[in-house]
Amino acid sequence: MIPCNDSIRDRGASKHLLSGQKGVGGSKVAVSELRAVIAGGGTGGHLFPGIAVARELEKRVEKPEILFVVGKRPLEAEILSRYGYPSRSLDVEGLKGGSIIKKMKVIFGLPGSLSQASDVIRRLKPHFVLGVGGYSSGPVCLAARMMKVPSAVHEQNSYPGLTNRLLARVVDCCFVSFEESARFLKCPRIVITGNPVREEFLEGSGRPDSLTIENQKDMNQSFTLLVVGGSQGAIAVNEAVIEAVKILKGKGRIIRVIHQTGKNDLERISSSYKGFNADAEVSAFIYDMAAAYRKADLVVGRAGATTIFELAATGKPSILVPYPFAANNHQESNARSLVKAGAAEMILQRDLSGELLCDLIMKYMTGRDLLSSMSRAALGIARPYAAGAIADGLMEMAHL
Repeated sequence: MIPCNDSIRDRGASKHLLSGQKGVGGSKVAVSELRAVIAGGGTGGHLFPGIAVARELEKRVEKPEILFVVGKRPLEAEILSRYGYPSRSLDVEGLKGGSIIKKMKVIFGLPGSLSQASDVIRRLKPHFVLGVGGYSSGPVCLAARMMKVPSAVHEQNSYPGLTNRLLARVVDCCFVSFEESARFLKCPRIVITGNPVREEFLEGSGRPDSLTIENQKDMNQSFTLLVVGGSQGAIAVNEAVIEAVKILKGKGRIIRVIHQTGKNDLERISSSYKGFNADAEVSAFIYDMAAAYRKADLVVGRAGATTIFELAATGKPSILVPYPFAANNHQESNARSLVKAGAAEMILQRDLSGELLCDLIMKYMTGRDLLSSMSRAALGIARPYAAGAIADGLMEMAHL
C-alpha cells in the first residue's frame, strides 16, 4: 500500500499516527552552512532516492556540502559523478548469500569499514547522516551513533532489508515509503513519506498526448515499450520480452523497444534483437531514465520501490514481474499496490512466458483507453513531495 499522507509515529509517546505534509515549498532557510553524509548504494535503486533528497537540500540551503559514501561498485561512483556529487567508497560487502567463508570475511572486515566511516565523519563533521539502504549505510550510521551525529535511514520497501532493521535500533529517525514496513522497525521515530523520486520525473508528468482521445494512435502505428529490470537487469524478464517482441513482429505489429538489460546480458539481448531485425534501443544501464519514461507507452519491469514510485510519478502504465527472491517477497507486495490502484498488471515469474507477455502487450496496443485509465490511476497514488519531506525532516532532526 502506498500511503496517501505523510504520517509520523513517535514511539516515545503513545502509538498513534499524525497527519501532516512537508516538503511542498523548498524555499531556502536561514542556515549559513550545511554538511551532510548520504550513505548507501549497491544498485541505482538505492542511490537515486538519495540523490533526490540531496537536490531538495540544495533548494533549502545555499551550497550545502553533501558527500555520498558508497560501496566499491564502479557504477555507483559513475552515477554520482554524472549528478555532480563527490563520493567516498568503503571496503564493505553484504552478509546475505554467499559461502560461510565469505560471510566470515565480511564480519572480520567490519572493524575496518567502521574505521573508514568514522574517518569520513571526523573529517566532514556533518550535521546529519542519512542511510538509504545498501551495505555502506551500516558502518556510516553506526559511526554516526558512536560519534553522536544525528542519523536517519530511509526504508524503501514494504519489508525492510536486514541493514535497516538493525540500524533502526540506533538511528534517531526512520523514513519509510510504505506504512507496512513500520511494524518491522524498532525505531524511536518513524515518518511515512513515500519514496523520493528525482524532480526530472515530475517535470511534465501526466497523461501523455498519445493517450488523449483526439490523438490516439492507430493500432498499427509505432508503440514504445520500455523494459527495466533494475540497474543490474533481469534475465527472466529479458528473455520473455525478446520472445514477446518476436511474436508481435511476426504478427505485423509495429513496436519499438527501449531495453535496459544489465551489464551481463547486454551482448546476448542485443544480438537477439538483431537476429529478427527488431526496432530496439538496447543499453546495459539507462542514465536518463526520466527521458526513457517520457518516450514509453507501456513499461515492463521488476517491482523495486524506486520503480514503483517512478511509475506513479510519471503516470506510466506497467506490467510488473516481481523478483521472486526479494526479502519476504516484498516486490510482490510493492507491485500489488499499483495493481490494486488499477495502475499496473502483475505476472509472477513462475507464470512468465513470451506468449503471456505478448498477449498483455497486445491488449494495450489495441486498447489505448485502457492505457489512459491506468495512467490516471498511477498519477493518483504518486508521492511527489517525498524527497522534500525527508529533507525537511533531516534538517529538523539536526535542529537547523
